[in-house]
Amino acid sequence: MTTQPATACVSQDAAADIARRARSNLAFALFGMPPERRRDMITFYAFCRLADDIADETGRPAEEKQRLLDQWSAALSGPVAGEHPLAAAMRETCARYGIDPALPQEILEGVAMDIHPRRFDTIAALESYSHKVASVVGLVSIEIFGYSNPGCRDYAKSLGLALQWTNIMRDVGEDAANERIYLPTEEIARHGLNESEILGRVHDERFTALMQAIDRHADGHYQQAMASLPATDRRSMAPAEAMRMIYQAIATRMRRDGYRVFEKRYRISKARKFWLLARARLL
Repeated sequence: MTTQPATACVSQDAAADIARRARSNLAFALFGMPPERRRDMITFYAFCRLADDIADETGRPAEEKQRLLDQWSAALSGPVAGEHPLAAAMRETCARYGIDPALPQEILEGVAMDIHPRRFDTIAALESYSHKVASVVGLVSIEIFGYSNPGCRDYAKSLGLALQWTNIMRDVGEDAANERIYLPTEEIARHGLNESEILGRVHDERFTALMQAIDRHADGHYQQAMASLPATDRRSMAPAEAMRMIYQAIATRMRRDGYRVFEKRYRISKARKFWLLARARLL
């Protein structure tokens, strides 16, 4: 029987703890995966969660946030002084699946854009940001899931955008409370609204129309993802399909409820998530 180095065990324990505390939908999606791949996905998820938390943490100076992200960037290539306990496991995961180091680096570049919250003037600008923080996450994930058809990469890119746009819809109220707006400025204006009204949590027919437009855009990406998923890789992509079904269910709930995102954070039950996971594995 082989044993893992103590440092690897510490890294994996740290990753599992981060995943537990985050209470992410990913935990449901990964249920039933082969143990090693599930472990490595949890490591990768923890890396993404840590990077995102660094950029979003209130009270930490921007210079310190950038320093920590730069430290992570260096740690992806090799051990560095003061690195996070998870760094070694992240390097091992990338090496095990031959993951291009440029991919996790791109994720770090994306979350760094949140250090100084900005506005996205156009859909194209938001798509560029979303590619870094969501589509690239998908491109790394499918390497860990395993696939045979390169078409899975197009699937990962489209699904990442779809999930990100659904997150943006769901988090409008939470983001506004933190003086952040991710909805494209041109779309806000096109529907007769302005930034102060979004930050002021105005919910009227104009806001509903804006959210319907964003919802249609997200749904377009879902449709592209489903159309580009190779039939030969449906089984290996079951975790990603579970995520798609969970987030589409959240989008449907928002739509039917009139996008009351200033009043509530939309969720679906654990039982519903397990049902969707089972469905994803049977398709």
